[in-house]
Amino acid sequence: MNQTDFPRILGICCRWCSYAGADLAGTMRLQYPPEIRIMLVPCTGRVDILHLLKAFELGFDAVFVSGCHIGDCHYLAGNIQAVKRVAKLKKDLASMGIEPERLEMFHVASGEGPKFATVCREMFERTQKLGPNPVKREVRAAWLAKQPDAEIAA
Repeated sequence: MNQTDFPRILGICCRWCSYAGADLAGTMRLQYPPEIRIMLVPCTGRVDILHLLKAFELGFDAVFVSGCHIGDCHYLAGNIQAVKRVAKLKKDLASMGIEPERLEMFHVASGEGPKFATVCREMFERTQKLGPNPVKREVRAAWLAKQPDAEIAA
């Protein structure tokens, strides 16, 4: 991976709904940013806080978890566990110096290809406003130097 790549966004998708939604978006030829990297998991309930932290440590600028709608999880309550973990980590990220907006949970069903593409575009736009991951100090410093608004905090 090139340290200057920006933005790099990881989408962690459940096999049964969100990954199928991503597949449908592709089948429908819906455009979403190529900076999104999709990772397939059996269920979002499998995603641990440590997995999310590792993504930021590896230099991803944003991470989103996308699973079944509440009440429709193939593993009963995996998506509810994921919602709780994402909410907890969002609180903890601020204390680590990482904007909580870099992490989000979405619910996309298998028949919602357009919604999946919208989620990807939303995370891309959000990440562009936030700038590079603070963990990538050199990349972030170069990005901040190019910003017209000198009031942006390092």
